[in-house]
Amino acid sequence: MRRTLTATLLTAALLLAGCDTDKPTETHQPASGTLRVLAGSELADLEPILADMTRVTGVKVELDYTGTLDGVEQVTTGTAGKNHQAVWFSANRYLELHPDAASRIGTQTKVMTSPVVLGLKQSVAKSLGWDTKRPSWTEIADAAAARKFSYGMTNPAASNSGFTALVAMATALTGKGTALTADQVGQVTPRLRQFFEAQALASGSSGWLADTFAQKREVDGLVNYESVLLSLNAGGKLAEPLTVVYPTDGVITADYPLTLLAGADPAVKDRYQAVVDYLRRPETQKTLSERTFRRPGVPGVPLGEKFGGGTLFELPFPVKLDTANALIDAYNNVARRPSNTIYVLDLSGSMNDDNRLTGLKAALLGLTGADTSLSGRFSGFHQREQVTLLPFSSAPMPPRTFTVPPDTPGPVLDQIRGTVNGFVANGSTAIYDALREAYRLARAQQEADPGRVTTIVLLTDGEVTAGVNLKTFTGEYQGLPAGTRAVPVFPVLFGESAVDEMRQLAALTGGRTFDGRTGTLTAVFKEIRGYQ
Repeated sequence: MRRTLTATLLTAALLLAGCDTDKPTETHQPASGTLRVLAGSELADLEPILADMTRVTGVKVELDYTGTLDGVEQVTTGTAGKNHQAVWFSANRYLELHPDAASRIGTQTKVMTSPVVLGLKQSVAKSLGWDTKRPSWTEIADAAAARKFSYGMTNPAASNSGFTALVAMATALTGKGTALTADQVGQVTPRLRQFFEAQALASGSSGWLADTFAQKREVDGLVNYESVLLSLNAGGKLAEPLTVVYPTDGVITADYPLTLLAGADPAVKDRYQAVVDYLRRPETQKTLSERTFRRPGVPGVPLGEKFGGGTLFELPFPVKLDTANALIDAYNNVARRPSNTIYVLDLSGSMNDDNRLTGLKAALLGLTGADTSLSGRFSGFHQREQVTLLPFSSAPMPPRTFTVPPDTPGPVLDQIRGTVNGFVANGSTAIYDALREAYRLARAQQEADPGRVTTIVLLTDGEVTAGVNLKTFTGEYQGLPAGTRAVPVFPVLFGESAVDEMRQLAALTGGRTFDGRTGTLTAVFKEIRGYQ
């Protein structure tokens, strides 16, 4: 009897130990496996932490990076669910405005936060008095309009940080303290236009913007996630640290919700739960804060001393999709500085292979309005934009320049379509002779209209077979005026293009390469639009 009682007590003690709620991972090990996640590119800095998580939980998270609008489009059309089980964007606010979103997404869990704010060089912030006194968005807009500082910001049509900043400023400029409406978009657009006159650097991603800003010492600041600004200060690459400026009338904060897609089976749900449980542990939240400079997403986790601004007022987000889309349209067509894009296009004989010329034509025609998708709507040629088509083969061909008028863009877009449809491929590949001509055009166009943002897109499917080489071009490029040298080249890797040489060219001119070897040129050309 005594032996039986002892065994019973021992069993009960073991059962009680197994019910310890403070150590859930010791009593319930979720099924191991992979959680495939469509994610914003700014989450790349989480990969070391996710690797640590895999060792603890047995669940591997595979992040497949995409842009904001592309990600939203993949979710709402159901494409995301074909290859992914969850999505992880900096915020779901714009996604949730779409009527098809509710049936596509399931459980979402906030992981961390970061407000979108302004960072200015310390000397500039001090000259404005913003090192000791927080300004409002109105004061920031007024100072930008007076050219008291210059800044970089991501494209609101391509990146969440830029869109969030646009919404925050537009909402604050109404002075109402309520969610922005479609009618108010038109009222604040003139003020927004004054603010964007001071923008000196644009990008389709927060990470590339930060890296480029660190190299361009003539730009005074950045509008970006607080985490990006703090990371720049900690990275030691800046000539002068940034003062983080928190507007008094409010911010909009990214909350990084890891979101399960609808229809997940029980095994996927277990993996998802294991991931969010690990990420929301207090010790993991502390690690996230220390390594990525994002604020904890779990109440009760202490906020580090590096985070300033005190209690931040959260501005409301638009409640209607039409309002959000109207704001993006206003930015593209009215508020932003008009762009000037020179397309340097390889029409050598090899472009007849594998439907390459057909793909090029489809990509350019998509920008004239043929692409009616969500991302196509916002990435097409904008009103006031100047577009130059510079084809080349054995030598540069005569360029054609088009300016899209604000009121009746149709006829000009038809002219662009006619030119593109007339492209014929033959001859050799004189890449750098064509780039010589592109920079000659850029210099003349800058002198004629210095207010435009000029970029060069280079599409070639092979190596140089005619004309000067990269070394000769580099010497000539370095002799150009500073303003013309500031025009970046965005080479598209395609076909048998010389990858290393194209990367050198991008680094030389302050651009970046885009890979068109695996996907479609249509997708690549739309992605480039975020940088123009």
